[in-house]
Amino acid sequence: MKGKRRLRAVLSAALAVSTLWAVSAAATAQSLDEAARTLGGDALPILLLRFERGELFSESALSPGASLVLRAAPLLLSREAEVTRSWLAAEPPETPPAPEEPDAPAMPAEEVPASEPESAPKPPSAITVRDNGVPSTTLRPSDPSGYLVKGAVYVNNGSASSLSAGDLDGGFSAALTGDAPQVLIVHTHGCEAYTMPEGEEYEESDEHRTLDEAYNVVRVGDEIARTLEAAGIGVVHDRTLHDYPNYSGAYNRSLATIERYREEYPSITYVFDVHRDSITDADGNEYKVLCAEEPSAAQLEFVIGSDGGGLPHDRWRDNLRLACAVQETLLRGHPTLLRPIVVRNSRYNQQVCPGALLLEVGSAGNSLAEALNAARLFAEGFAETVKTNSNQPDG
Repeated sequence: MKGKRRLRAVLSAALAVSTLWAVSAAATAQSLDEAARTLGGDALPILLLRFERGELFSESALSPGASLVLRAAPLLLSREAEVTRSWLAAEPPETPPAPEEPDAPAMPAEEVPASEPESAPKPPSAITVRDNGVPSTTLRPSDPSGYLVKGAVYVNNGSASSLSAGDLDGGFSAALTGDAPQVLIVHTHGCEAYTMPEGEEYEESDEHRTLDEAYNVVRVGDEIARTLEAAGIGVVHDRTLHDYPNYSGAYNRSLATIERYREEYPSITYVFDVHRDSITDADGNEYKVLCAEEPSAAQLEFVIGSDGGGLPHDRWRDNLRLACAVQETLLRGHPTLLRPIVVRNSRYNQQVCPGALLLEVGSAGNSLAEALNAARLFAEGFAETVKTNSNQPDG
């Protein structure tokens, strides 16, 4: 049917064009003889041939039929520009044909994804740090004099107890048991807090101290706990502020908390008491301490208790060897993340087990974000150390 309609349209157009051409040709003749010669010539067949080949309208804005008519009559052809403008003004814009869409492929039967096995949470990434305006420094030993040295680890023995470089060698007795929980985090001075950037201040309970756990060292303990759990190590985090409302007696209160948890969870092998330091110069100006390789992280410091104060603490060197092993791991990737280990006379409740550590995370001049980044790095290094330790003497 389409072919027949197209043929009729072409014949009609040809007939109309022929008629118009004959009229126009005869109209321009000066006599009948001249009209006959024009009609009898080869102009019309050539014009139709050019029409068929598309040469007459390939660049025309007119329809093929209109273009043929114009070119068949000299009088009309002389007015082609005006006719074209009128044609375009009267012709409604064409709606472009919708693009042809390929046949849609047959939809496969819906597949229900298999349930994924539960996996350990991913460790948190570095936290963005805003400048809090406190001058910074990186504390590092420049001379081994006065220190005991084991590889990259420096130990400052500030206690009355004897200590030799040989005491730093060997493994530590605390070991992962496979049971959970295995780490207890407490805060003897839980109100200790940091210097926040402008616009992020907290309500102080005292200078650089707050009851708000979103800003004090309890928040730092959260970061350590989360990172250890992501590494597959079970954690109990006690959030008690043992230094409030009274600062005095805080260590006695935190010792009672530690003993209670160890009785409830005999699997606990490691105990972290998380603090923050306070560092000023000779004039009392406050400084924050930063890791040179990771300036978004505060520096850390291990404080190890001993029996130098006269109280029994037979296995304090065990705790020291654990601190040395963790520090050695961390210094491989971040040589200035930790300041030298400090040994003091007080026990700091570390007599409870040979896996007890007191950790200072930054100073009062550091921001909370800097402390959190340092806490994450510590926890990653600790997890690596205790998981790969293979030189553990009998407990």
